[in-house]
Amino acid sequence: MALRDVSQQFLNDSRAFLTQEYLPKIERCVSQLTPEQIWFRANDASNSIGNLLLHLAGSSRYWAIEMIGGQPIGRIRQQEFDRREPLSPDRLLADLRTAVADVDQRLAALSAETLLEKRTSRDEELTVLWCVYHIVEHFSMHTGQILTMTKALVGALPPLARG
Repeated sequence: MALRDVSQQFLNDSRAFLTQEYLPKIERCVSQLTPEQIWFRANDASNSIGNLLLHLAGSSRYWAIEMIGGQPIGRIRQQEFDRREPLSPDRLLADLRTAVADVDQRLAALSAETLLEKRTSRDEELTVLWCVYHIVEHFSMHTGQILTMTKALVGALPPLARG
């Protein structure tokens, strides 16, 4: 298999994890919760599901648009965690869906050569491949947290329908 084929498969798989695996799981969780449950915090050191949704949208955009694409987005990371005023579940999901679509579009446009280009984050040089991998693993980690928090609040979730 040629390098170009491996690179394309990596990007296709990364996009599929975000759009076909993780986002539907998060949507299923949010659909089971009340707004109060979405913004519930076990304690002041914990995040709510609402905060995690804001963080996933912000982080995904940061890595795809700012780090990979070179376009500053004006993100203030701490605000994602500090927010206490609830946003509606519909708004949270709409923003997350838009962020995932933005990331998906950016990843779809990458070439094999671009994956090995360097980007600088906090004085650290990273490859674009590293950035893509980070987007996916970070989304995975927080999806797992949202699943666990949802199960703690509502019990078992219905199976995710596969299309």
